[in-house]
Amino acid sequence: MLKIGLIKEGKIPQDNRVALTPQQCKWLLKKRNDITIMVQPSAKRCFSDDEYQRAGAALSDDLSSCDVLLGIKEVPIDDLIENKTYLFFSHTKKQQLHNRKLLRAIIQKNITLIDYECLEHDDGQRIIGFGFFAGIVGAHNGMMAYGERTGLYKLDRVYKQRSFKELIHTYFGLRLPNVKIAITGSGRVAQGLLEIMNLMGIHEVEPDDYLIRRFAYPVYTQLKGVELYMHRNTVKYSRMHFHENPQEYGCKFLPYTTQTDILLNGVYWDERIPRLFEKDDIQAEDFIIQTIADVSDDREGSVPINLYSQTIEDPIYGIDKILLKKHHLI
Repeated sequence: MLKIGLIKEGKIPQDNRVALTPQQCKWLLKKRNDITIMVQPSAKRCFSDDEYQRAGAALSDDLSSCDVLLGIKEVPIDDLIENKTYLFFSHTKKQQLHNRKLLRAIIQKNITLIDYECLEHDDGQRIIGFGFFAGIVGAHNGMMAYGERTGLYKLDRVYKQRSFKELIHTYFGLRLPNVKIAITGSGRVAQGLLEIMNLMGIHEVEPDDYLIRRFAYPVYTQLKGVELYMHRNTVKYSRMHFHENPQEYGCKFLPYTTQTDILLNGVYWDERIPRLFEKDDIQAEDFIIQTIADVSDDREGSVPINLYSQTIEDPIYGIDKILLKKHHLI
């Protein structure tokens, strides 16, 4: 008998997402009579404890009898149970310094870690990761933040909507100013960003037009690899070569900082990849970006002024252009 445990999220701020929904638990228990599911009670999940009980899962604070433990974010070191198999996002694949102690503890406690970030299909594409709905939420939050900062329109917090369908209804009748929005990336996150642009009725324009024109209506442009990066010697872009040798490339984004009101960032980043701009660039008089939604969310990564992770309830903060420090914006 395989015992699956659904852990309570221990990282602060707590995440309300779940690795298994009640409906998925019900399906698993119906299809397999050699599986049991135990759920640690939590008041923070987007599904209630009662919903899991009605699906056939058992509630228990003690998951030490479980074989496999499922979560979302990093598990606090003190909560790790020895000799178990865990599935969660450990945020260690890029050798993140802040999680070295976590990875060391996992090894010391003889834990088998299956990191969602490392699960891939046969073609190398990730099975689980930032995707379409990350782009949806990031685009909504970016547009919401700009509206609150300028006072020109109002959008509610995305987490208050119970479904994507409900979220779409909040865009009916929305009147946007003549903003210019730059979207970076071409993957699943970018598809979510583009979906919100289309749902809000924002017009797409080509990068060349975007750089030289102001428009009488809200517009966006999508910047893919060829628009963002060029080889320092050949001044060309090869997708395959870039993925293998990103350190040989420079970034071409800086001119867009003089024409962009809102940046929605969805590019993959690691330390070898050039940033979209540098911290000091935001002090230039012609740097006019007012709002950035960094969906990739690498601290001091492709957006170097990404300094902190925020909560679902309070996703926005400001950056002092001179001190380059966080301050409360809204």
